[in-house]
Amino acid sequence: MAHTFQLTIANVGENLFSGPAVSVTLPGVEGVLTVMAGHEPFVTPLKEGVALVKTAEGEETSFTLGEGGILEVSGGQATVLL
Repeated sequence: MAHTFQLTIANVGENLFSGPAVSVTLPGVEGVLTVMAGHEPFVTPLKEGVALVKTAEGEETSFTLGEGGILEVSGGQATVLL
């Protein structure tokens, strides 16, 4: 079974994704980055682009980041605020 972490992707007033994920790939301001279970804690701005979420079931879901956002990774979870 793949290692997962809790991922939340939220917009003002709207939760776009909340659940376990194997990875999330995001457009960081300094390049594309991928977060997986056990990642070191950090906070970084995101630029306009597409977020790709991979679940333990093998499903892939994408979300458009129209104006970028902020990513926080800490304590076994990741939060993307748009």
